[in-house]
Amino acid sequence: MSDTGEISSEFESIDINSFFDNEPQIDSSDNEVSLLTPQEHKLINEFMPLVKAKDEERWKIFNDRLQDLEQLAKAVARFPSLLERHELAGGTRTPTILISSLIKHLDEGDATLQLPSKAILGKGFLVAKAHTLSSFSKYAARIEGCEKLANNFANETISAMFSLLAEDVYLNLIRDNTQPDEFRREWALSLLLLWEHWNDQTAETVAPVLQNVWKARRKLAPAFGTMMGTSELLLISMQMDEQWIQFIKSKMGEQGVSQAMEEFLFGISFEQITTLRSILREKGIAAIGRDEVSSFLGQHVKADAGLDYRDFYSMYTIRRDNARSRKRLNLNGPHKTIEDYFIQFVTEKNQEKQKNDTFAK
Repeated sequence: MSDTGEISSEFESIDINSFFDNEPQIDSSDNEVSLLTPQEHKLINEFMPLVKAKDEERWKIFNDRLQDLEQLAKAVARFPSLLERHELAGGTRTPTILISSLIKHLDEGDATLQLPSKAILGKGFLVAKAHTLSSFSKYAARIEGCEKLANNFANETISAMFSLLAEDVYLNLIRDNTQPDEFRREWALSLLLLWEHWNDQTAETVAPVLQNVWKARRKLAPAFGTMMGTSELLLISMQMDEQWIQFIKSKMGEQGVSQAMEEFLFGISFEQITTLRSILREKGIAAIGRDEVSSFLGQHVKADAGLDYRDFYSMYTIRRDNARSRKRLNLNGPHKTIEDYFIQFVTEKNQEKQKNDTFAK
């Protein structure tokens, strides 16, 4: 503020993209890793007295776990913020340098040693937190009248899992040099924010949609015959929000998207889908059920999975690894997961909205 009391123009509110040639202005006033979200804190305050009244030994175990998580969170917070300028042993580090490094140096191999220490340790914290919340959910389910509490803990566990998934998706999208630089920079910035706080606005928006798709998918009984999945896709879409419906309408005509959707729907790889199509065609069989897929392929495949957060993430990582391999070896089939395509679509729509809002002013 100037001597006259006027606000200096350097603090004028402008679009974040205009900072990319210089230094992103990121609010880092609350850059410590939070042990609990307000919702999680509320649930635990309700849960722990119930546990203590039922089984004090179990309460001590849970209380020790929470203290361990707190120590881990404090250790993460002691690492330099990713959202501020620091003079480190390797030289100056700023958010802009980190963003440029992510875009320039992320290759197809494992990126663990290329990522900031705070990101790696924070990921371990999030995994431990997810397991803890899951154990609380399972125990709450055993307490009479606590079904809602158990479900709420389960939802928080799934939210933590989606933060892990969001990290993977951002890394995948940043690696894609066919994408516009402005998109890759936006994903890199989102990744820094995710690593700093381990929650993400895009993930919070997308997670309920993907979770509902996963639930709807499990209720379906795909006919592994033509493998088109059209009826399954329509049934899923009817239960989704407007954003998912727009995604289906806009992108399902693209081969990569439709192939990634088939992998998601049927729970087997593009290669296995292709093989199964050929086998059923040769045998003149119209359709089979999920439980028959393994016998027809001559190998054990997990075409179905439960609603457990570990199942969801495991099935996602299989599709992710297969997609990365196809891209690296230039093979037929989807080079991205349906999660990649969906978050990319959300980013495109957000960019369009920002531009339209800017022109409307």
